[in-house]
Amino acid sequence: MGDGENLTRSVYVWVCEGTWRAAVDAALRLAPPGARFTLLHVTSAEVADTARGAYAGLFGRRARDPAVRLEEMTAAGAGELLEAAAARLGQGLGRSCDRLELEGRTERVVVSASAGADLLIAARDGDQARLGPKSLGRATRFVVDHAACPVLLVWPGTAPGIASIPSPPGPALPPPGPPLPPPPHHPSPPGH
Repeated sequence: MGDGENLTRSVYVWVCEGTWRAAVDAALRLAPPGARFTLLHVTSAEVADTARGAYAGLFGRRARDPAVRLEEMTAAGAGELLEAAAARLGQGLGRSCDRLELEGRTERVVVSASAGADLLIAARDGDQARLGPKSLGRATRFVVDHAACPVLLVWPGTAPGIASIPSPPGPALPPPGPPLPPPPHHPSPPGH
């Protein structure tokens, strides 16, 4: 690639409840000029599958399968979330973006969907009180570990200070004391 080439960069923004604003704002601030944005939302099938399984256990019931209603509500919520993210991105860019709404095992779908991207932007979704690996939820940790593209990981709020880093594992070291005396000197036997 020469310096004169103008390449459109593909930037995927992983849109999740609670952290999407931080991911979109990072895209606005940090993505390369002229980037093509795709907002990615994944609906986990686990909740509807659990409801479907519970309903199936109620033999003889003639009510509507609750999983159908759950899926409808989840799809509506995902659509609203993508709409809000697109509006925020559009206000900052003055242009539209692509939207990708998928369903499945979240972490695997995100890795697969973003495989051809130049950049994936995701927000931390775990413990926000301290720095460290627990600041990532299970799905986000999987995505960070397995993504086939670079991942920009952002804090959804202000990052905690360095003092929040946990102590190293193992016993605490004793406080330094006076220096130990040198070992006794034993003269070498003759001929050595």
